[in-house]
Amino acid sequence: MNQLFRRKNYSETDTSTSLLRVLGVWDIVFFGIAAIIGAGSFSSLGEAVFRGGPGVILLYLICGFACGFTALCYAEFASRIPTAGSAYTYAYASFGELIAWVIGWALIMEYSFGNIYVAFSWSDYFTSFLGRLGMHIPDYLTCSYTEAKKAFQYGSENKELLNAWKTAPLIGSLKFIVDVPALVINGLITWLCYVGVKESKNFNNSLVILKLAVIVLVILVGFAYINTDNWTPVNPETQVASFMPNGFAGVMSAVSGVFFAYIGFDALSVLSEETKDPQKTLPKGMIISLVLCTVIYIALTLVLTGMVDYRKFDGIGDPLSFIFEKSNANVAWMELVVSFVAIVAITTVLLVFQMGQPRIWYAMSRDGLMPEKFKTVHPKYKTPSFATIITGIAVGVPILFTDKTFILDFTSIGTIFAFVLVCAGVLMLPAKEKIKGRFHLPYVNGKIIFPVIFIGGLIGFYLWQPQFFTNLMDWKDPKEGEFRASISVFIVVNLILCIFAFIKNFSLIPLIGLSSCLYLLTGMSHENWFWFGLWFALGLIIYFCYGYKNSKLRKEAV
Repeated sequence: MNQLFRRKNYSETDTSTSLLRVLGVWDIVFFGIAAIIGAGSFSSLGEAVFRGGPGVILLYLICGFACGFTALCYAEFASRIPTAGSAYTYAYASFGELIAWVIGWALIMEYSFGNIYVAFSWSDYFTSFLGRLGMHIPDYLTCSYTEAKKAFQYGSENKELLNAWKTAPLIGSLKFIVDVPALVINGLITWLCYVGVKESKNFNNSLVILKLAVIVLVILVGFAYINTDNWTPVNPETQVASFMPNGFAGVMSAVSGVFFAYIGFDALSVLSEETKDPQKTLPKGMIISLVLCTVIYIALTLVLTGMVDYRKFDGIGDPLSFIFEKSNANVAWMELVVSFVAIVAITTVLLVFQMGQPRIWYAMSRDGLMPEKFKTVHPKYKTPSFATIITGIAVGVPILFTDKTFILDFTSIGTIFAFVLVCAGVLMLPAKEKIKGRFHLPYVNGKIIFPVIFIGGLIGFYLWQPQFFTNLMDWKDPKEGEFRASISVFIVVNLILCIFAFIKNFSLIPLIGLSSCLYLLTGMSHENWFWFGLWFALGLIIYFCYGYKNSKLRKEAV
């Protein structure tokens, strides 16, 4: 049992000397914007708006708040552990081997499955761009089988998906529906990662400026077409106009789409060895990029929900160009500009994530937790070649049988779970000596403050929404039952945290980060948890069959 939670010790000698420290604060900010402003703004924003309506703006604030405190926890780990950072490395140092494996398995989910969604998004914008140039690919070759089937079964308003289902040729009794562009781009990106791709910070910064310029253009042009009535749509069941037409439970159901927009920021932690004075630079860069991106997302959401009724975003994978279509604002040149820049923006996200995943497998293989084959380095290209090929397969195969909504939920729940463990990990760290010039997470004793904040917030919410607490235990309600059950668990867990905060004098900042991330998990459905559980059960089987026996840390201890 001790082996399962044996921690890996890191020292200053672990720091790589082969990497150049060239990144400053604004380079980190631009890398953050490059990672965050990608598929989240150009694609998953549409899914989030459809689920939550205009009120989804509140969820962007909540996610930004939670990620801000989580970023501080990442920064604390980065200041303590000299190797290139990641949640996997941090968990190995604070919780031990088993939890490190769990985090590594979650990161595999985040990067690999996240890239499936990004590939779908790239396909949406690519086909949209070709369509505006007068070139049309059959609809059954531009979406997934599952997506088209769901659209037909549930009466979606998405004409392309319905047409794909109706016009698809039959192979036996099975309709032939395959997202060819998504498969092609995954293959090309995998090949690029295999042969090695070197991106300069200047090239990355240029792409970020291009993306930001187009987003500002969308906001400025779109503002002229806003109809304020769209911000308070009428609920068809209650006939009541509201900023949250589907209620707060509806807003929380959009947590996957909203949180997906933020998952890229944790990738900044792997840049610690290439950052000048990382103990100061990384925290500043992370926080600045998070604040800027949150403001951008709120502005975009206001424009999208003001220009078009939120219900029209069902199944829309290219929302920023969709709002300028002929049936909406009818601004043809904006459609073309947004579609082209989105292709470039999403391609860079694909590249970054597809390069990151093999390196996680490489790190786990180096520790003995994955087969040695995963740390194979190509003699010519100097890339983790085998891990790169497996990543391409892991992304490509699910494209054939899954859909964007499932992948979005699956990716987000794994990432939030990783954030929960990072925040909890900081609570487990011993006090450290303050060294001038290094980042030091401010210690604020949460013994009294955290219980006051949580219990006080609970009382305040009760006074504001007494009806919600009256029905809190009605878990069988078909619309809000799952959310109520999740909130009940959230309240119990936080009350336990209040007790431990009082007894252990826990630091307030990681406590708030932990509580905020736990709250985001309340928006996940039982289906999300079911598949999440299966994924981790598979991970544990692999660990106990291979990782436990071959762990280098275990062999050193014997």
